[in-house]
Amino acid sequence: MDGQRFLGKKGERVSEPENRGLPSHVAVIMDGNGRWAKRCGLPRVEGHRRGAAAVDACTAEARRLGIRHLTLFAFSSENWHRPEDEVGALMKLFLTVLRTKRDRMAKNGIRLRIAGDRTRFSRELQDAILETEEATSHCSAMDLTVCANYGGRWDIVQAVRSALREEPLLARHPESVDEELLGRHLALPWAGNVDLMIRTGGESRISNFLLWQSAYAELYFTPELWPDFTGESLRRAVVWFQGRERRFGRTSEQVSERG
Repeated sequence: MDGQRFLGKKGERVSEPENRGLPSHVAVIMDGNGRWAKRCGLPRVEGHRRGAAAVDACTAEARRLGIRHLTLFAFSSENWHRPEDEVGALMKLFLTVLRTKRDRMAKNGIRLRIAGDRTRFSRELQDAILETEEATSHCSAMDLTVCANYGGRWDIVQAVRSALREEPLLARHPESVDEELLGRHLALPWAGNVDLMIRTGGESRISNFLLWQSAYAELYFTPELWPDFTGESLRRAVVWFQGRERRFGRTSEQVSERG
């Protein structure tokens, strides 16, 4: 079908994704802000500001398409190793976005959730996170999850610790631990498994992002730098996803029989 063709060239018209077969959970590794700024002869912080605008475009298009869960990798647990002035600028930008976008998200039915270890953030930023989560808690059109101070390995470790705190007897009965139990304690249980993972910036790795949740994700890598990623870019990725055969261990013949 024409709607399933992958139109990879920028500027080429992208078919509207079909309603059937939309990914329920799309995760995005937003890479390339610094390189975009360097290419434009600007400070790295300007690349991050431009990247925040790309978040708006991606979120709006995901909402329009009917994608239920959009998860964005904003700041990894390893990003603290970046230059101190850049980290400080990112924290200020995060705070500004939370305060200025809160009402728009609520108006558009977008519920914001933050996943990750918040303890290292300033009290001001932690308060802003809670205020925005509460202000959008009634929204049901789409969940927007921002992973900040997050790492996939951290997520699995904290899930084990959380399960043991809740049920100490599990330590004596390890056979009681299964995927369903551990999954309930992961950092974003509301979103479920990732269907489509997108990485911008030309790199072909997932960088410790949603390791458990992406076990069967379709991986889409694009050379576009994140500030250049648009609603059309997201549609292109979704159309590509709709052309994939998702077998989950079955044969192609079995998939066809199941329809």
